[in-house]
Amino acid sequence: MQIDTQFVRAQFPAFSEPSLQGQAFFENAGGSYVCKQVIDRLTRFYRERKMQPYYPSKPSTLGGQEMDEARERLAQIMGVNTDELSFGPSTTQNTYVLSQAVGQWLEPGNAIIVTNQDHEANTGPWRRLADLGIEVREWQIEKETGHLPLEGLENLLDSKVKMVCFPHCSNVVGEINPVQDICAIIRAAGAYSCVDGVSYAPHGIPNVDKLGSDIYLFSAYKTYGPHQGVMAIRREIGNILPNQGHFFNGDTLYKRFTPAGPDHAQVAASAGMADYIDLLYTHHFSPKATAVARAEAVHDLMRTQEIKLLQPLLDYLSEKNSVRLLGPPEAEIKAPTVAIVGQKPGMQLSRELADLGVMTGDGDFYALRCMQAQGVDLNHGALRLSFVHYTTQDEVDKLIGALEQVL
Repeated sequence: MQIDTQFVRAQFPAFSEPSLQGQAFFENAGGSYVCKQVIDRLTRFYRERKMQPYYPSKPSTLGGQEMDEARERLAQIMGVNTDELSFGPSTTQNTYVLSQAVGQWLEPGNAIIVTNQDHEANTGPWRRLADLGIEVREWQIEKETGHLPLEGLENLLDSKVKMVCFPHCSNVVGEINPVQDICAIIRAAGAYSCVDGVSYAPHGIPNVDKLGSDIYLFSAYKTYGPHQGVMAIRREIGNILPNQGHFFNGDTLYKRFTPAGPDHAQVAASAGMADYIDLLYTHHFSPKATAVARAEAVHDLMRTQEIKLLQPLLDYLSEKNSVRLLGPPEAEIKAPTVAIVGQKPGMQLSRELADLGVMTGDGDFYALRCMQAQGVDLNHGALRLSFVHYTTQDEVDKLIGALEQVL
């Protein structure tokens, strides 16, 4: 099954925006375009529901129902119970609050494992637990490839380790880690897993139950939605960790790790992400299916498109002697997040590409430890080229042509 790119792009108002015509968008890893289903729900909430939710008046009742709908439908997509899914202002904030809870739960002498492949948001808060007497162990990547070897984890695990925090894929390396296998190893060792899915979820929101992860976090604003952090935390670990919310919310799992009140409108608008996934499923497939099965089918549809477009770009870059490609050159095991180090600084390359109508990112992407571990000069920086399923072959061709001019 091939994705209907024309139909997909019709769901994103940005592609019909006059000011963006002629621009090829290759900085999706920093935030995707927003689908119209989310925009419509957000607009409707601000126009018709802008009242404290869950009161008897109609706007309030409808607003609360839409917030509940978002939680219920995203939980179904991820294969978790409705109360195991919570929203927060960002994944960075969700991770920080979560780390505070873990810090209160653990005792001095306990250990956690983090990686140096992560974005700082999923490693910095955990590393700070060392101030509480918690041992922090680092699962390290290979310098030349950025690969996170399983044997590195196995060598760090023992009875002291209570939690392992790692990315589904890096926002620089892009290699898709074998989460299911990793979580099985962690559980067999008697520890809990916390997976940062921020860089993976835009390429297909995963079935968390199938992955076996105890905690899974991602950012809605990188997944065609509003600026919210989404966290699935399974009941077993969620009820063990100390409540971080108001004391009177301690018995409600999805409120335990949300100290501040939710952004009502953005939570309600997050249901638009589920609308979009269902719309893609209905357009491309005919059989009826459960929410999680629909999401898995759409996930595979997205990945098939991305792999097809990604491999020619990786082949082109791999043949360039003047360029270092960070991460693997095989599209099958890589998200379409491509970081390269050229002879020119990343910022200069990004500026030159912008002049050619190609929008990219540059710098360290808050993945300083990951880049340093691969020997990248942070002052020089990298150029990042990232896309998702709505990207077209013509845009990839335009990117390669522009790279040929600037590299």
